[in-house]
Amino acid sequence: MNEPSTSPRMLGIYLNDHAAGATGGAELARRTAREHRQSAFGGDLEDIAAQIMEDREALLDIMADLEVPVRRYKLCAGWLGEKAGRLKPNGRLRHRSGLSTLVELEGLRIGVEGKAMLWHSLLGAADQDTRLDPDRLAELLNRARRQRTVLESLHQAAAAALFAPGRPEAQETVVGP
Repeated sequence: MNEPSTSPRMLGIYLNDHAAGATGGAELARRTAREHRQSAFGGDLEDIAAQIMEDREALLDIMADLEVPVRRYKLCAGWLGEKAGRLKPNGRLRHRSGLSTLVELEGLRIGVEGKAMLWHSLLGAADQDTRLDPDRLAELLNRARRQRTVLESLHQAAAAALFAPGRPEAQETVVGP
């Protein structure tokens, strides 16, 4: 068995930081999917939300495999960070706007990019640490890439609906309640 060459302390910090981000990202994905349940985005966002929650669980499983303790305070910070992010102005006082949708999709995209980098980093470390399953990490990385593609498409449609409402693709898009 190959011994891990990474500092356990640094690995723990890295994985817990990503777990915090995954917690906030899962909350954002769940809320965004719920807000768009009746829109043209609904099905895609529900799929993305379910996958993001599964990815968070996969990360926690990997942490357990690596014997990295979960820092609950970081998970709470990720959860609270998502709640605080809701306080941003969106151009309306009481209701959501298309701008909310656009910013949420951008937040999800940023989270997916970070997650892809995590899986990529762990995949690179799998050669040195047999506790990491390279096939599973490759599967998770490929899923993140597919999520990125879907989010790019949704973002493009939301931006067209918000900033160029006369374009044909914008007329087919419902940007949310």
